[in-house]
Amino acid sequence: MKRFKHYDACTLDEAVSLLKEFDGKANIIAGGTDIVGLFKDNVFAESPEALINIKTIPGLDYVQEEEDMLKIGPLALLEDLAHNKLLKSNYTALAEAARRTASPHIREMGTIGGNICQFSRCWYYRLPNNRFNCIRKGGKDCFAEEGENRYHSIFGNVKDCLAVHPSDTAPALIALEAKVKTTKRVIEMADFYQTEDAKKFSILDSDEILIEIQIPRPSESTKSKFEKFAIRKSIDFPIVNCASKVEFEGDKVKKANICLNAVFVTPYVPKKAEEYLEGKALELDTVETAAQLALQDAKPLSKNEYKIEIAKSLIKKTLLACK
Repeated sequence: MKRFKHYDACTLDEAVSLLKEFDGKANIIAGGTDIVGLFKDNVFAESPEALINIKTIPGLDYVQEEEDMLKIGPLALLEDLAHNKLLKSNYTALAEAARRTASPHIREMGTIGGNICQFSRCWYYRLPNNRFNCIRKGGKDCFAEEGENRYHSIFGNVKDCLAVHPSDTAPALIALEAKVKTTKRVIEMADFYQTEDAKKFSILDSDEILIEIQIPRPSESTKSKFEKFAIRKSIDFPIVNCASKVEFEGDKVKKANICLNAVFVTPYVPKKAEEYLEGKALELDTVETAAQLALQDAKPLSKNEYKIEIAKSLIKKTLLACK
């Protein structure tokens, strides 16, 4: 591991000041379940000069409902979210997504903020000592395009990168229409991830910190569900996951939100499927058509066409579970 500086920030202002001081050459650490491994394996092409610890900032691990909004601090632990009674009853997809993330021990360390801000899990990107200097690190090639791509994007690439986003909680938050509050602004969760700069995974600036997740309280006629397909169900990253939220008007769909992940460079929202469901009863033939629409633009690689049927299955399963 290359040497780096470590700072325990006492306030958000101090953490932001330190990020500005290092001008893009520092990273935030919270639970540390992702960033520590990246440092230990010397994954980065240019190793960051500092880690700014925000676990030492008090009051960032809350979960509270205020008026018509649920507010979650970025340091709220995944294990706590998985068992939170309020989430399980009113924000079901998020509780289920947190419960399906990693292993119990990792959930007891991992934070919600870290889960949505994590780096790519692509094995070319993650291989120790930067053995593959890929697009994400400033190189010229995406080695998955002609290499081992069984877990990569089925909707094409962005800026030549085919790595998928690995978060379980991100699609749940997007389906639940969450917003992210930072030290600079409030961002729709659906707009949090970007595709313009291959070296970045989110739209956060180098001196910007996620400080709160905000989710509007769903109506009484709304239900949500999360499902995940993984090789090892208890601990693995998703092959495909899916979150759906459905608001009903009588027995018809008033509004449907669907978000797939691990199928594209960013969480993937199938707009055609969502629009098709509006005004229809949530029956088997309806959700089957929606699933077909959701995957009709898929462009699988040489080894991952199988993910299309998995994605369709999860869409149908989550939608029918909301009935």
